[in-house]
Amino acid sequence: MADAEDVRRLALALPHVEEIDCDGFDFRVGGKGFVWSYPERQPGQGRVLRTDIAVLYVGDEAEKQALVLGEPALFFTTSGYDGWPLVMLRLDEVDAGRLAELITDAWRMRAPAELAADFDAASDFDAAPDFDAAPDFKESAG
Repeated sequence: MADAEDVRRLALALPHVEEIDCDGFDFRVGGKGFVWSYPERQPGQGRVLRTDIAVLYVGDEAEKQALVLGEPALFFTTSGYDGWPLVMLRLDEVDAGRLAELITDAWRMRAPAELAADFDAASDFDAAPDFDAAPDFKESAG
């Protein structure tokens, strides 16, 4: 099980990440958002930032549909996100390794190409870094 602090720790561990000051969380690289709190719109109440749900950049509609249809316990979308390569992730349903992979993939897709290439070269592999070893990271409860 993950939470907003886990998202923050993982996002800030990546190079050149900027955190935008807000009531939830909002992370950008190269001026482009890659993970942020879900701004749920409720009729008559306006927007409420949900820090238990992350919005992730996934690159394209095919990947979005694969995630939403393949893992509906983790991912969902709403009509307000039609046409956007974004999915919502239920943080309380995701484990540490998967969260690190998803955030790193979103970062890679939004980072300037040279920065992403430098990161991959420094990491010497094309997989997500091992954030499971990060101190204070909560492991899945089950």
